[in-house]
Amino acid sequence: MDPELLSLLVTRTMPFGKYQGHLIADLPGPYLAWFARKGFPKGELGRLLALMLELDHNGLSGLLDPLRTAPRAWPGQPPGDSPAKPAVVKASGAGASSAGPSGAATSPNRPAKP
Repeated sequence: MDPELLSLLVTRTMPFGKYQGHLIADLPGPYLAWFARKGFPKGELGRLLALMLELDHNGLSGLLDPLRTAPRAWPGQPPGDSPAKPAVVKASGAGASSAGPSGAATSPNRPAKP
């Protein structure tokens, strides 16, 4: 079995139909079985759906859990390097906070307490 196909199951989404936008790994078993009866699409999508049906039917969907929680690599990142943490941007400047009538800073989403 190609490990790359397993990682595709948790990254590719269904491009059409009732479950459009859902990860292939999250498609329900009866939907996968329907494809098996009617015929899988051609190409990579059909191979992924058939693989997911096999995993689901044999109770092996749990094999995909470590792939769901593994850190995602950035494009062009060397293998084995962990992804960089995104920079935290703190608001500053004139628009960061406003003073209410009492002079206390207030959140832009919350009015000042009287």
